[in-house]
Amino acid sequence: MATSKEIIKQAERDLREQFEIIDEIRDYNQEKVLKAFVDNRVAPEHFYTVSGYGHDDLGREVLDKVFAQVFKAEKALVRIHFASGTHTLACALFGNLRHGDKLLSAVGTPYDTMQEVIGTMGDEETRRSSLIGNGILYDEVPLINGMDVDFEKLKQMVDDSTTMVLIQRSKGYSTRKSLTIETIENICKTVKAKNPNCICFVDNCYGEFVDTKEPLEVGADLIGGSLIKNPGGGIVEAGGYIAGKELYVERAANRLTAPGIGSEGGAMFNQHRLIFQGLFMAPSVVSEAVKGAVLASKIFDEIGFDSSPKYNEKRTDIIQNITFGSPEPLEHFCRTIQSLSPVNGYVTPIPEYIPGYEDQVIMAGGTFVEGSTIELSADGPMRAPYVAYMQGGLNYAHVKIALEKILDKVN
Repeated sequence: MATSKEIIKQAERDLREQFEIIDEIRDYNQEKVLKAFVDNRVAPEHFYTVSGYGHDDLGREVLDKVFAQVFKAEKALVRIHFASGTHTLACALFGNLRHGDKLLSAVGTPYDTMQEVIGTMGDEETRRSSLIGNGILYDEVPLINGMDVDFEKLKQMVDDSTTMVLIQRSKGYSTRKSLTIETIENICKTVKAKNPNCICFVDNCYGEFVDTKEPLEVGADLIGGSLIKNPGGGIVEAGGYIAGKELYVERAANRLTAPGIGSEGGAMFNQHRLIFQGLFMAPSVVSEAVKGAVLASKIFDEIGFDSSPKYNEKRTDIIQNITFGSPEPLEHFCRTIQSLSPVNGYVTPIPEYIPGYEDQVIMAGGTFVEGSTIELSADGPMRAPYVAYMQGGLNYAHVKIALEKILDKVN
């Protein structure tokens, strides 16, 4: 019987072509990011921030311009004040939707925490504060067989009353396919053909720099994401970004701060350098995570687990699903990942209720930044079909070590 090292070595030989494609994407995105830094004349003085109200912060202004150029946006809002990806998306939604407006999810039911923002889940007080609780209408386009976008149904459901379509790029805690850039483009074209004024808003979490294009380049009007995922390069401590058409971004800024302040205020607490540096590192860090996910997919496939996406499928995010079918192996898997983490490797994760989730969730996250999912982590809700969502990896070697240890246990 082959050893774990031998199995991984053979898998790496088989994946040489896929890894070359990932390297090409990395190089393209790295050059794009570097050009944005050079074009916007990033300098040491942009690493220092002002205090108090945060007025006239030159570093913050340049940071917004760099992100805008990278993501091909009219304007970007990059702020440490976003508490999470969900908060970032909520600001974009609440900022651009008013009482009587209609939001349509193009890809079925959104991620658990977004359901509470929308108002389809949560206790009475949470629902009162949600979009629906504030008089915003909501509907969603069911997926075909729980997997694929139903374009015919989307055509039927988008009309002149649809104010915004929400497009969640990554699968979240579901078994549907994450959306490729090509699929996002088709959704935007379908929506705009029915209602040119409808805002196409993409939840871009987990997808930045996985491809050579971003959603704004294929028809989206607005995107948002977390800085402790892909674009933070694994070193940003908190925050999020929103980018797109200037009007929509400024509306989101008014929700984050206050009308009249918008994007002009908010002290950044000397986090500029980390955010600049994290963005610069992001294309390389993301490519390492993607390589780790591809290797994991091949290894899990070979040892008999149902894993998605397959190693030879086109990637659009950093997440790898492993379906276990029962709770015990899901818990065991997450505990193995935790034991191989650089931080809190001695801790044993247990399922627990977490704000924003209906079911208990088990999380393996021995990360330098709490909750960072560009670092190697794994989690999953304690509900059928008991899927582990493995993501991240600041470097490919760490993912490979973890997979080797998992193979040792299986063998």
